[in-house]
Amino acid sequence: MKLMGLVLVALLAILIAACGGDDESSTAASTATLPASADIDRVVPIGGGRGLYLRCTGSGSPTVVMEGGDEDTGESYDFAVPEVSKVARTCVYDRANLGRSDPTPGPRGLKALVGDLERVLEVAAVPKPYVLVGTSGGGYITAGYAYAHPRQVAGMVFIEVPGPFHDPPREIIEATDPEAPENIEKRDYLQVEKDAWAARRRIGDVPVTIVSDKPSAAAIREAQFASEARGMRRNVEIQKGWLVLSPRAKQVVVRTGHAVEEEDPQLVIDTILDVVRAAR
Repeated sequence: MKLMGLVLVALLAILIAACGGDDESSTAASTATLPASADIDRVVPIGGGRGLYLRCTGSGSPTVVMEGGDEDTGESYDFAVPEVSKVARTCVYDRANLGRSDPTPGPRGLKALVGDLERVLEVAAVPKPYVLVGTSGGGYITAGYAYAHPRQVAGMVFIEVPGPFHDPPREIIEATDPEAPENIEKRDYLQVEKDAWAARRRIGDVPVTIVSDKPSAAAIREAQFASEARGMRRNVEIQKGWLVLSPRAKQVVVRTGHAVEEEDPQLVIDTILDVVRAAR
């Protein structure tokens, strides 16, 4: 989920420079020899002495790649993997500093986060094209990947991925600082949001579904900050901004609260499956 509820969501150059060692090349080659339906459940070396935990199961194209919300590991999609993997190759992973993946220092920007996703998919030879699923803050990362590799994207699902936080209060700025102890991902959350939002553009004629919550009046009254309440009131309208990614993009409005996957997991599963079918 997004860090601090609705409030939120090793640089790439260093990562790329560190890639290409003999151990990584041999890993990529050996993985590529595996059949597309072979399960993967291991830490994949991505270069620079680091590895990311990746789990893939099922078969069928396009491959569904699921990106968890802020501070969420791949296990956050355990509710969806069994059903989705019956019809398509399905992959989840733990970002750096989370779960079974290796740590790395911050600040972590959008390029670094997208770079890690690029490397784990490449080294593990995960078959293209992809349906990218992003929950909350994970949606900024899948968006960044789509901008960089539009031809690899067969479809997208955004589950409650708000626009960037405007006028954040001091408490939020401090809590999301990459050096803050509570920021376990070492991510520059506010800048990642701004960068992913500012880079929006058409990625192709592919199915895209944006699931957006319309907060209740009670939820808005309970907002901790005035700027948070303003964002909640305009949440559905703001998320229409993701529609620019494809002429086939559509928005589905729900009243579950921000944690759609917790309140209505079947809706999330059905949405993913619908996009997979449309992508075929």
